[in-house]
Amino acid sequence: MTCILQMGPLTERFQQCLDGHEVLAYWQGDAEALLAEHAERIEIMVTSARFGCPASLIARLPRLKAICSFGVGYDSIALEAARMRGIPVSNTPDVLNECVADLAFGLIIDSARQLALGDRFVREGRWADGNLALGRRVSGKRLGIVGLGRIGEAVAKRSAGFDMTVRYHNRRPVTGSPYEYVADLLDLARWADFLVLTCPGGAQTQHLIDRAVLDALGAKGILINVARGSVVDEPALVAALQEGRLGGAGLDVFADEPRVPTALCELPTIRSTHGFP
Repeated sequence: MTCILQMGPLTERFQQCLDGHEVLAYWQGDAEALLAEHAERIEIMVTSARFGCPASLIARLPRLKAICSFGVGYDSIALEAARMRGIPVSNTPDVLNECVADLAFGLIIDSARQLALGDRFVREGRWADGNLALGRRVSGKRLGIVGLGRIGEAVAKRSAGFDMTVRYHNRRPVTGSPYEYVADLLDLARWADFLVLTCPGGAQTQHLIDRAVLDALGAKGILINVARGSVVDEPALVAALQEGRLGGAGLDVFADEPRVPTALCELPTIRSTHGFP
């Protein structure tokens, strides 16, 4: 029976894939005691982009043969440490493309049309005191995409139903893409009504969205992040929203999950897939 180290909880469907093996739950109980007892036996690690795998843990597992990540991202996995040991790392591209694109468009609509706010408005009995302010339309707006990969393409495809004009920014143009390429990220941000982040995480995109980009997007612009929390300079985002330099943000990811800055939770111009009050 294969001994598997599971770094964090998975969906029920994925969890069923581990049936029949000895699975050690790293995130439950005393991780140090678990490693002290079982490190010599662990052959497979199961993780995700959220839980990752640091080099220090790889070093403690002498029989580790593979790292399997459920999700497309692998920036939180110590790839160089795995490479030096000859340990293959796998991920699951294309599995979540449609779901993430759905979330991105859900955040676009909610950020503009104030759906979650309207739901709370009714539930809290405030409708009798007056009507909720109207939101903003989505149809016909300008959609900027940062990272036109599989998920970015899926987001762009959905925008056609809303008659949106799409432009994108990548390290290089995508051959055969029907959308206009913008080489300068600031130019894209100035043009866009909604700026959607679907780029990879990691060192190359760390704080790619900084104060300059947020200011270029402007007081009427909305930032949507379904990429990685590390892509956005979070303190700069908080400041831009507090000072009214950015119109709003829809966030599926954060810099230090699951810890979210109190300042973000308190901002009325923030929408999240994780249920802000």
